[in-house]
Amino acid sequence: MNRIRRLLPRSLFGRALLIVMVPMVLLQVVSAFVFYNRHWEDIARRLTLGLAGDIAIIIDALHDHPNGPEGQWLLRRARRNFSMDATFEPGAALPEQPPHRAFGPIDWALLRVLPEHIDYPFQFDTSDAERVKIEIALPDGLLRVVVPRKRLFSSTTYVFFGWMTGTSLILLLFAIYLLRRQIRPIRRLAHAADSFGKGVQVVDFKPEGAREVRQAANAFLRMRARIQRQISQRTEMLAGVSHDLRTPLTRMKLQLAMLPDGDATRDLRTDVGEMEKMVEGYLSFARGEGAEVPVPTRLDEVLGEVVTSARRKGATIELHCAPGLVLTLRRHAVRRALTNLIDNAARHGSRILVSATTDDDLVEITIDDDGPGIPPEQRESVFKPFHRLDQSRNLETGGIGLGLTIARDVIRNHGGEVVLGPAPMGGLRACVRLPV
Repeated sequence: MNRIRRLLPRSLFGRALLIVMVPMVLLQVVSAFVFYNRHWEDIARRLTLGLAGDIAIIIDALHDHPNGPEGQWLLRRARRNFSMDATFEPGAALPEQPPHRAFGPIDWALLRVLPEHIDYPFQFDTSDAERVKIEIALPDGLLRVVVPRKRLFSSTTYVFFGWMTGTSLILLLFAIYLLRRQIRPIRRLAHAADSFGKGVQVVDFKPEGAREVRQAANAFLRMRARIQRQISQRTEMLAGVSHDLRTPLTRMKLQLAMLPDGDATRDLRTDVGEMEKMVEGYLSFARGEGAEVPVPTRLDEVLGEVVTSARRKGATIELHCAPGLVLTLRRHAVRRALTNLIDNAARHGSRILVSATTDDDLVEITIDDDGPGIPPEQRESVFKPFHRLDQSRNLETGGIGLGLTIARDVIRNHGGEVVLGPAPMGGLRACVRLPV
């Protein structure tokens, strides 16, 4: 079963075309078989019966008048009226070397029919494309008969197969044309859904095609409208939340600034700073990319900006990226996601290696560090919002637990993925995969 699945076409167009072609080919094979076994064999037998009867008449005439003028007269009449060249050689015998045969329908018809009308040994040669040669060993000589091949062959065979093949090709081309028109709306729907998943708006998409395809397209449009409406409502709500939360925090910071310096005041300032940092991190995570529009972006420029910024902070980073690679990205969002990953590596490692490679329709960015790494059972948990590792990461410098969450959210909104694994340098590898 798996072998059959591997042989089947992968595309819907290929499978639909196979559904059309298989019954058509089977019909052609069955039609050809029936035609060959019934019509072709019957026609060949009837034509061969006529030839065998004419030869039997000549044999009887030669038997009754072996040396008389009647036999020669009949041979001349056969050449004129029977469309055959018949000659008689007295005393001759069949040649010892067997004749050449094509072993086609004419051969089988001659083998079956001639023994029914001729009681003497015979042999025939059907290798010539124009003529058929028959030799009969009579008691007193050898009778040679040469007849045109068309006398034993019906041209309706070629006409039948020609019409059958030509009609099938025309119907197949028409079926391919219709299948392409039916599959085109499905491909456009898939393209629109994939573009929407990557954050690219398709403004010229409209439902078309068969009823079921239009239903799926309308469902996609309704889903897209609901998602966009929810994103818009979330952004507006967060704008209000941002204003409401920042105002009391600002008042608290002003009041703390007016208080005399002391241990309690310093503790309160630390708490307010941590609260402000958490609020900013949460708003950044919930806000996502905002209204930024994806544009063609050179990946080496984005990586260069991020690495340069990290180096200014004191990180030791080595960058390997092929120049000229262009992707359709939300530039600021992707830069922010890469910044989070590189800052995370710089926070826990002393040396960082950043590289970007391409593989067909995929770009892979790897960020390796030589830090303590993350245990395999916890590599997926660190992507949860506000999740921090108690043992592998320093609580004082580990942030609030949203860096990896924001990075994965941004990359997934571009149709990609972020995975963690062991680095060759001994620390953690963050692998970012983006579609080209």
